[in-house]
Amino acid sequence: MPNISMASTKAKKSGREFYELRIYTLKNDTQQKLVEDYFENAAIPALNKLGCKSVGVFTELKPDGQTRIFTLTPYSSLDDFLTVQSKLAEDSDYQTKAAPYLSAPLDAPAYDRIESSLLQAFPGMPKMEVPEKKERFFELRRYESPTEAAGKKKISMFNDGDEIAIFKRIGFHSVFYSETLIGSMRPNLVYMVTFDTMASHDEKWKEFGADPAWVKLRSMPEYPDALVSHITSTFIVPTSYSQI
Repeated sequence: MPNISMASTKAKKSGREFYELRIYTLKNDTQQKLVEDYFENAAIPALNKLGCKSVGVFTELKPDGQTRIFTLTPYSSLDDFLTVQSKLAEDSDYQTKAAPYLSAPLDAPAYDRIESSLLQAFPGMPKMEVPEKKERFFELRRYESPTEAAGKKKISMFNDGDEIAIFKRIGFHSVFYSETLIGSMRPNLVYMVTFDTMASHDEKWKEFGADPAWVKLRSMPEYPDALVSHITSTFIVPTSYSQI
């Protein structure tokens, strides 16, 4: 398990953000409304008061049945993440507005399950870059590695190998890049990019694959393709009240 205290000390020195990524699995529209109402009316206003700006809430672009809900909450420090629940418990306005979600009956819960991950921003992009608000979709990508050493090497490829810089030069709008400290399918890294259209998405990824700097980087012996054992790509769209 990661050394949380050590991560907190290093993050304070580097200014790197932490993110909580939640994925809500839902059974029906009633649960979706409960979760969405909770974030729009209770969680986002309360988190903003605590200094957590730019909270994102997303649904799947083309869900296979009932959509999942993805939420992304940034924290300026690990201490903020560790104390947020106790602070919310003391917020009477939040407790009142969150009651339908927090106190949903056992035979009608607000969701089926929550998958939650704690992420730490990469040194190469220590803070989230929120895109302008307009019609767009986001691609959330997770790269799993076969070993922890391989995972660290892939992260080095983004930072020391300037993979992030290649994305930016080509015109990807990167929202964040992060390492999963706690969560499922570790070791892995997670990042988010956004596009106006699917045609733009396809064009940018084709351009990236053929970019000379990328071709050179991926051909280096220290960065073999085997550093990544599995890639998960999910297309998501922001809700009307999402701050990302």
